[in-house]
Amino acid sequence: MKKIWTLLLISTLFLGCEDDDMRRENPYLLNLRIDVTINTNLPQYNSLNFPGNAVYYPGVGNDGIIIVNTGPGIVAWDASDPNEVPRDCTRLQIQGLSAETTCEPPNAYSLVDGQPLESGELQFGLFNYRVEENGNVIRVFN
Repeated sequence: MKKIWTLLLISTLFLGCEDDDMRRENPYLLNLRIDVTINTNLPQYNSLNFPGNAVYYPGVGNDGIIIVNTGPGIVAWDASDPNEVPRDCTRLQIQGLSAETTCEPPNAYSLVDGQPLESGELQFGLFNYRVEENGNVIRVFN
């Protein structure tokens, strides 16, 4: 009986792991290594101390990253539209707690959960990065 419970527990752990193959197999975005440290005491990042704010950080990832204070925590997304071939109009523009491309037609995404805002044919949600918070320092990495 003990062996059955152990096997059941191990099986549950393996089945419960999140599969990010879909995210990693995105044909439009490169899986680039990033490791960025942001101090929210600096004026350009001070808005991250308050829920509902987002900032754009250029020069990393596919087209920069967007860091968001959702209230319960900080999340970070790649600033390139995950459903379009990268070009001038595919960098996401922050609009409150959503982000939108300037392409026609524009694609829009929630900056809280990374999901597309339109119920259409968008296959991928935003490409997320890991975040660590330590006081006023935020580390974004993968």
